[in-house]
Amino acid sequence: MELRQLRTFEAVVAHRTVTDAANALGLAPSSVSEQIRALEGSLGVPLFDRGPKGMRLTPAGERMRGWARRLLRQAEEARSEVTGERPVLRLGALESIAATHVPGVLARLAERRPGLRVDVRSDAARDQLLDAVAAGTLEAALLLDAGDDVGGLGFAPPPAPLDFVDLEPVPLVLVAAPDHPLAGAPRLAAADLRGEKLLVNVPACSFHLAGERLFGSTVERVRAGSVTVMASWAERGLGIALLPEFAVRDRLEAGTLARLAFDPPGLGLRLVWRADRETVPGLREVLYAASA
Repeated sequence: MELRQLRTFEAVVAHRTVTDAANALGLAPSSVSEQIRALEGSLGVPLFDRGPKGMRLTPAGERMRGWARRLLRQAEEARSEVTGERPVLRLGALESIAATHVPGVLARLAERRPGLRVDVRSDAARDQLLDAVAAGTLEAALLLDAGDDVGGLGFAPPPAPLDFVDLEPVPLVLVAAPDHPLAGAPRLAAADLRGEKLLVNVPACSFHLAGERLFGSTVERVRAGSVTVMASWAERGLGIALLPEFAVRDRLEAGTLARLAFDPPGLGLRLVWRADRETVPGLREVLYAASA
């Protein structure tokens, strides 16, 4: 067995197809297939069942999953100890919260573990962050979610032993232009919004998913774009928008947006990591600092 084969194995487990694993690793699909076949050949057992819907672990593959993670972790620890390199922890974060919530985590980390270097990767795609955590190319990721499990908001997490902690609530507000007919209403329910135009981003967006759970088919969706675009369009009377309060606080205070009298349940700022990687150097410090 070679370490590169184990890394490729983990990537295929996380991404479920050779093509997606190859894209994540920056390799050709043929190289990924070759490394998996070589690993299976060295072990003498098949690790995957190949099917039209992708790669599914065999019972031997399930057993190999835990060993691959342990062996790769030990290799990382050995390298750090032998070379004396400062440990590097790779933290992912959704772009929508990278500017507002990550600096506090980094500041607390600097106090608790001055020798730890943190590389932050921000991404607009939640699935890519979670796949990277599952594959071990990120130690942890900050995202928005709700409910008692990863994906409770309505998205499908990757097949990996993910654990999480909710760090703080992220309140949502329903906003519209100040002269919107509903802006002066004392109290609104979902039924009162029937026929309204709800400005949304892509279906995978956290605020789009939250709106699906709240409004169903009550409102018409109008594809706008990012949080900034949705807020700007709402200011111009092109629809209403369900957005995080922190992103529109300045506009609400300036009076360019009005908060409608509707109380949506908020989301949670959630730190997600692989439960079987908690001993990776620096990860526990991130967990403690993030939840402080």
